[in-house]
Amino acid sequence: MRVFKRNRCLRGVAAIASISSLATGCGVLTSDTSEDGKPIVVGTTSSPSTLDPAASWDSSWELFRNIYQTLLSYPVGASTPQPDAAESCEFSDESHQVFRCELREGLKFSDGSALDAKAVKHSVDRIRKINVNGGPAGLLGSLERVQAPSGREVVFHLNKPDATFPFVLATPALSIVSPKAYPAAALREDSGIVGSGPYDLQSYDEGKEARLVRNERYKGYADRQNGAVTIRYFQDSAEMVKSLREKQVDLTYRGLAADAVVEFQGRASKEEEIKLVEGTSTSINYLVFNPKDPWAGKKPVRQAIAQVVDRSAIAHKVYRDTVDPLYSMVPKGLTGHTTGFFDDYGDPSVDKARRILTEAGITEPVPLTLWYTTDRYGSETKLEFQELERQLEASGLFEVTLESRPWNTYVEGYQKGEYPVFGRGWSPDFPDADNFIAPFIGEQNALGTPYEAREISNVLLPRSRRESDRGNVVKDFEDAQRILVDDARLLPLWQGRQYVAVSRDVSGAERALDPSTIMMMWLLSRKTSW
Repeated sequence: MRVFKRNRCLRGVAAIASISSLATGCGVLTSDTSEDGKPIVVGTTSSPSTLDPAASWDSSWELFRNIYQTLLSYPVGASTPQPDAAESCEFSDESHQVFRCELREGLKFSDGSALDAKAVKHSVDRIRKINVNGGPAGLLGSLERVQAPSGREVVFHLNKPDATFPFVLATPALSIVSPKAYPAAALREDSGIVGSGPYDLQSYDEGKEARLVRNERYKGYADRQNGAVTIRYFQDSAEMVKSLREKQVDLTYRGLAADAVVEFQGRASKEEEIKLVEGTSTSINYLVFNPKDPWAGKKPVRQAIAQVVDRSAIAHKVYRDTVDPLYSMVPKGLTGHTTGFFDDYGDPSVDKARRILTEAGITEPVPLTLWYTTDRYGSETKLEFQELERQLEASGLFEVTLESRPWNTYVEGYQKGEYPVFGRGWSPDFPDADNFIAPFIGEQNALGTPYEAREISNVLLPRSRRESDRGNVVKDFEDAQRILVDDARLLPLWQGRQYVAVSRDVSGAERALDPSTIMMMWLLSRKTSW
């Protein structure tokens, strides 16, 4: 079976059929850089909802990537998974149903205990056993069982062909945890962690701060350019930018307000103390409709909302054109992207929406409660939902009530099915159209809201996963998006861009984001320390 390596050796998603350890000829990073001990301080509005990987299918992964280790991950420049805790991994059969990994020698957790194949099996098995609603067990639908035949060998047996499985193993959901510190059938309750990633979590103040220090036991691909990182969590974008200007933080990551982006863009010059790093992103924002709600559960109501919502107005008025209108759950830039909602609904039209409701026998204004989170996606979220409220009520077809909660309690609410309509954002687990369809359907999904779509679950996704060449699955993804548009259970609103505002004293921000736009903190460094 053909072996591939990182950087210039990578040739697209087709290469995932075999994954070998990083080779020197492909630019492996191995050396450490000594630092003066002053931590890099990162500001973000995206705080973790949990410290236990078995409970998280959300942006908690941003912290996990830096303190836990996965079998596979994404070194700089890689768009396909490469070994991290593993020395090598590959499908050992042509049907893509048996995936074998051999671990690096001498791996240890931060408490000194051995990280072996049994620990990997324990980490995967507990995700499925605990089975948190809306948690990462939904990523493991193709996994039948895990074996640990020796101390360093792990074998994954799949119940159906799945060429995307290496991507799943590279997500922080599959972080490897210590069997001694993480119960097999329950979530860890205290605020500490026992991981094997580039950093140890020295201290954690929920919703406020995480202090990371170099993990001296770490063995992996990360070439750490700093000795410590402090992540500060902000409730408000303006407060975060103020701290950046006052040099209390060195860079901002996630949650940078549109006004600040526009200002930094206009003031960009060599003399500025703060520079703006702009990159592409496949992160999306969308509405979710609860099928059990007496109004949101009606397809004509959802279709009427889809016909009224003006995405361009949201992108322009609220986000000042720092985001782009989105008409499909699969974003631009990924193979299989379509514009299904625009093709079906065209420009916003109250008359068309009224006709949809009238034909369904709905002649009175529809009462709707829209929920959003106050502290996850940035300060514009409130303004976005106020604009949605304005648009829907201006049509005369809806009576809207807005409700909100902080992220931790917000998650609990949608997992319990409490919200008729609620907003979510999605940053990809891995860069493939599969990851913008599969997580949202099925009895157990990332939304905690069951969505039965049998043709997608039973036909289109299984067929697409037999193909290691992802260019051959465009038709399946187009058909899946057609079903999503017809059901209108999910309503895409906009696609984001990635902005990082960084002090000119700090380097590495330009290359610190992996394909899921998770920041690899170890790539940040101070210019003064060179």
